[in-house]
Amino acid sequence: MTVTGLITATKAGRAAAGRLEQAWPETRWYPVADLARAWRECDRIVCFLAVGAAVRLLAPLLRGKHDDPGVVCVDEAGRFAVALTGGHEGGANRLAHEVAGALGATPVVTTATDATGTGALDTLGLPVEGDVAAVTRAMLDGDEVTLTADATWPLPPLPVTASDTPRPPCVVVTDRMADLPRPAVLVRPPSLVVGVGASRGVASDEVLALIHDVLAEAGLSPRSVARLATADVKADEAGIVAAARALGVPLVTHPAERLARIEVPHPSEVVRQAVGTPSVAEAAALADGGDLLVPKRRSAMATAAVARLRPRGRLAIVGLGPGARDLMTPRAVAEVRRCGYLVGLDQYVDQIRDLLRPGTRVIESGLGAEEERARTAVRLAREGHAVALVGSGDAGVYAMAAPALQFAGTEFAGTEFADGTFDVVGVPGVTAMLAAGALLGAPLGHDHCAISLSDLHTPWEVIERRVRAAADADLVVAFYNPRSRGRDWQLPRALEILGERRGPETPVGVVTDASRPGESVALTTLGGLEVSTVTMRSLVIVGATSSRVVAGRFVTPRGYAWQPAPI
Repeated sequence: MTVTGLITATKAGRAAAGRLEQAWPETRWYPVADLARAWRECDRIVCFLAVGAAVRLLAPLLRGKHDDPGVVCVDEAGRFAVALTGGHEGGANRLAHEVAGALGATPVVTTATDATGTGALDTLGLPVEGDVAAVTRAMLDGDEVTLTADATWPLPPLPVTASDTPRPPCVVVTDRMADLPRPAVLVRPPSLVVGVGASRGVASDEVLALIHDVLAEAGLSPRSVARLATADVKADEAGIVAAARALGVPLVTHPAERLARIEVPHPSEVVRQAVGTPSVAEAAALADGGDLLVPKRRSAMATAAVARLRPRGRLAIVGLGPGARDLMTPRAVAEVRRCGYLVGLDQYVDQIRDLLRPGTRVIESGLGAEEERARTAVRLAREGHAVALVGSGDAGVYAMAAPALQFAGTEFAGTEFADGTFDVVGVPGVTAMLAAGALLGAPLGHDHCAISLSDLHTPWEVIERRVRAAADADLVVAFYNPRSRGRDWQLPRALEILGERRGPETPVGVVTDASRPGESVALTTLGGLEVSTVTMRSLVIVGATSSRVVAGRFVTPRGYAWQPAPI
């Protein structure tokens, strides 16, 4: 758990620190005199001090950006949260935004990559080594920086040019040891699984030495080891457990019966008799797929083998909300900023273009190309890229999630991709129905449903049957796609059906361009609705028999007995 130190000197500072304490689970308070102790004990520090005072106190403690905790300074008035030391490595830049969010302050981050929105090499989430400062400076200066990769990994956007041959300044994504022309940065993907077997009582030093020797002989970087793997019966083998801890990677174990089903080049009947599988090291390395790079190697009491995993792409299906930027969730913003490829309807892409980081590739198209956008997003994710497929409202409501997931599930049925070669992340968004409901009052306070009146994908007979069912069930109904130039009779027919079960005084709300420029909100009745005012950008909400207008607001009581307002 991350420990945050709070350094205070004044009453105002203590009050602000108290608000942070409520927001974060693990905080510790220190007086200014104990800043050095907080430096030793905490992962990050918030100082409610002037920047100059904090600099003087921190100067003797500084060791280097790879070791120092992140420090943020907050002024006496609580107006600014300034990232002071440990920008990326110590997490100060991120902390500045967290503090600002909790206190209603303005984050001040002066790191060049953050200030310009350029993806920082040391924030990729992967180990990096080499000339990070020089290559970053080249990216910031607009110089051509080449990217060479052994395989496609779901990286965040970078202002780089793909190249088959590294030309300095360059970024190279590889798990192999390499001597590159400088300036160059090596990015180490989590591509290697080391399978390990051992006799009882093996020393961790022997396991570690074998692993390092195997990797060195194959020219592979230890920093690309994603995990150690072994059989369940070795889960408590102290030497293997300690080796995983020393490498800083997880240890995963597999049942012997599963390992026994994996075809390996060097099975052993002796091993089968001992642990129930003819292979531990090779089979464990291959248990999660991939290709065997280094067959089993032995030391006196241990065995090791290395497999390379196939990269998994990432498809984020993102709901952008109804239109207003402040109704777009922070998670949606984060996914848009971390994707290497953004796929979406052209008007939705325009809505968020300012959020994109340099190097983001944009694939946009117009209305009617939904299937092609879904196919494109899935294809790019399958190739290993980080992809965001965006839609308005919630992407799972009359939007892109369904076609994308349906395509991903049917296109590859019966193929090697059927079990998924990429991860899917769903990011919910505020729907048009929720945005319209909030503007009208509380029309969705009790049971409700949403029905699209577009018969482009659903036969009208089916839509009419659903409207009739909603009428019979006395549900509040939100109509999406209610009316267009080519479809002007469906809404009147739907209202006629509802009118068979509820009176003409039933409240009806029409919201057009909810949360967007030109927003309009109209509250009328089932008998008084002027259909010609409704467009494709409108959402129509028709109340149930219990719905009322209260003080000019559309309200559907929440199942309680309706009490008229006192006279």
